Amino acid sequence: MAENPIHPEPTEGVPPTRELDLESLKALSHPLRVQIVNALSIYGAATASGLAERFGESSGATSYHLRQLERHGFIREVEGKGTGRERWWERVPGALNIGSSAAEETPAGRSAAQLIFREFRETADRLLVEFTEHGPDVLPPEWMDASEITTANARLTLEQLQAFVLAVNTAINTLVIPFRGQQVEGTRAIQIHFNAFPVIDAETAISPAGTPARTPGERA
Repeated sequence: MAENPIHPEPTEGVPPTRELDLESLKALSHPLRVQIVNALSIYGAATASGLAERFGESSGATSYHLRQLERHGFIREVEGKGTGRERWWERVPGALNIGSSAAEETPAGRSAAQLIFREFRETADRLLVEFTEHGPDVLPPEWMDASEITTANARLTLEQLQAFVLAVNTAINTLVIPFRGQQVEGTRAIQIHFNAFPVIDAETAISPAGTPARTPGERA
């Protein structure tokens, strides 16, 4: 259940993907902690009081969870910004793989990974619904025209799926990383979704007896 199960080779300027071990999974597996990490990814650096206002929590609660996230290396204090009483926090750069072997090998790891994944998905789904329902009312037409929601379906072998995911993730790294975190006039927070997964209730194609399956384009 990895967000990014096959990772491109690291390239210059692209932080390595962090494979979460069991301890890290347990540390992150709290709904508010996942929401904080998500908010710092989407909206940028924030303070405990700012996050408390966003989530309807007390600043004491967000401060506690921020300290735990810092302790386990998910976030860091923004250097040169804020004061001793009002510290600013940001995400540590790099993708998180919540589908590591640690998540699959133990019930505790799997339970933690499922909670984290569910929280990430709920936020992504909420943002998508807000865009589709309220975007036309609050965004200029040119921003709506530039946006895209696409679903495509295909039939792939395991090897083809692996190659496809690798190619798309490589493209995302190439196209997105240079603009991540930029603060330029006219920019907006943009969320990009990519999912590629087997449909659970769809059967696997089986060739007739004695007839090997062929990939598209292969001659008989």
